[in-house]
Amino acid sequence: MDSNSDIERANQVQNHGQATQDSQTASDFIDQQLALEADAREVLPYKFDKCTHVLGPLRQTIFACLTCSPPPASAAQVYTPAGVCYSCSISCHGEHNLVELFSRRNFVCDCGTKRLPSTSSCMLRSDPTTGARGVHSQEPAPNNQYNHNFQNHFCACGEEYDPETEKGTMFQCLGLGTVESGGCGEDWYHPECLMGLPRDWYKEDKAPQGREKEEGEPSHPTPPGFPSEDDFEHLLCYKCVESNPWIKQYAGTPGFLEPVFHRSPEPKVDNQAPDNSAPPTNGTSLKRKASDTDLDKPPSSPSKRIKDDLNTLSLPTSAEPSSQPSNDTNSAHKHELLPPAPEGTFSLFLTSSFRDHICHCPQCYPKLIPHPQLVEEEDTYEPSLSDASSQANSAGVPGSGTRSHGTASLLDRGEAALSTMDRVKAIQGVMVYNHLRDKVKEFLKPYAESGQVVSAEDIKSYFEKLRGDENAIKEARDKPVDGNEDGDADNRREQSGY
Repeated sequence: MDSNSDIERANQVQNHGQATQDSQTASDFIDQQLALEADAREVLPYKFDKCTHVLGPLRQTIFACLTCSPPPASAAQVYTPAGVCYSCSISCHGEHNLVELFSRRNFVCDCGTKRLPSTSSCMLRSDPTTGARGVHSQEPAPNNQYNHNFQNHFCACGEEYDPETEKGTMFQCLGLGTVESGGCGEDWYHPECLMGLPRDWYKEDKAPQGREKEEGEPSHPTPPGFPSEDDFEHLLCYKCVESNPWIKQYAGTPGFLEPVFHRSPEPKVDNQAPDNSAPPTNGTSLKRKASDTDLDKPPSSPSKRIKDDLNTLSLPTSAEPSSQPSNDTNSAHKHELLPPAPEGTFSLFLTSSFRDHICHCPQCYPKLIPHPQLVEEEDTYEPSLSDASSQANSAGVPGSGTRSHGTASLLDRGEAALSTMDRVKAIQGVMVYNHLRDKVKEFLKPYAESGQVVSAEDIKSYFEKLRGDENAIKEARDKPVDGNEDGDADNRREQSGY
């Protein structure tokens, strides 16, 4: 065996390894760029060039800006909560400390209003008087509802939410009342807090005796008795149920799971009557974080039928009875067939078909008027997809029109620029591009076939040769400047074509 050959091979391997660290193959570079663009489309899939303030109250994704509206240091401090829409969270508060609150019902964006400092302008709207871009100190919407989520506090436990350390799953309540009316205002809950258990219920002596944690078991398990993920679609927390006690009678009926009781903390320190506890039932598996994807689905035929019934429903007058008891089961109103309401404080878990089973008779309908979410599914507003996302979703079919410089790739921007050019110049540009593309492909082909890395020096050297810069630089260095017949120097040159 030739020792010199071995040394040469070792040096080649070492040099190749060092080159791999400093550079990458053409295919690796392209894959990396495509992955980065895909990640950007996933995080920011929608356009963020229009504030939703002009659209009025919407069910939409809302963000709280803790930079512009920091939580109060004490209860005595004056605090004004505020929420901004998806577009403003990026365009106006992109470098601020934001908390995503997810969907909020009937909310108008607070960006550019008196709920935020005058130094925090909405750059997506124009001043109605001057027409200048950027508005501030406008009157806010009077009917927006706020809760402690806007201070980054969630659940009945009031913990601050940190996505980096949060374990387990939280669920958003449908919200049958505001904080002022005794409800929760669409708060998010930990499973154990809905049941009145401490956050660390599963630790040490709170866990069953002799039980060891099994491999693959979640670090923050769901309490026994909490419904299984596949068993429900919506939640009504015990606060909203207590503020609307008429709905208690539906517990355990079609469309509603058995009640999940809330255990009172002990000892009781206020004058309120203790909650009655009962052994909870149902499964113990986890449910994913609540999302609005299901809300965007078109209503099923039963939901559509309910809407038609409501449109033809006439409210009772004071002169006519609200209901007529009947011995005929088919003609009885649904609420007349419900069992007695369970005693105690509990949360309700609803299946996707719960709306089909709520009574809509003249006696019950007035109770539903303040809560349209109990009548039919809600639509959640979403901005239009960004051009890059639209192109990705069209299975490779290129988009049309100009593209945002913040979301499109370099190739996308070039195509967009060509689409706005004069036709002749655009054709010439495409011809030059195709010529250059073929040259570059020819240059990269050996590297791609062999898996060899392409260094920055290789690319720089290639383009110097392609442009003729190598000879031009050498000639300019070695050859004196030409003069005319009179000896006057003239270094002006006329460019030839393209």
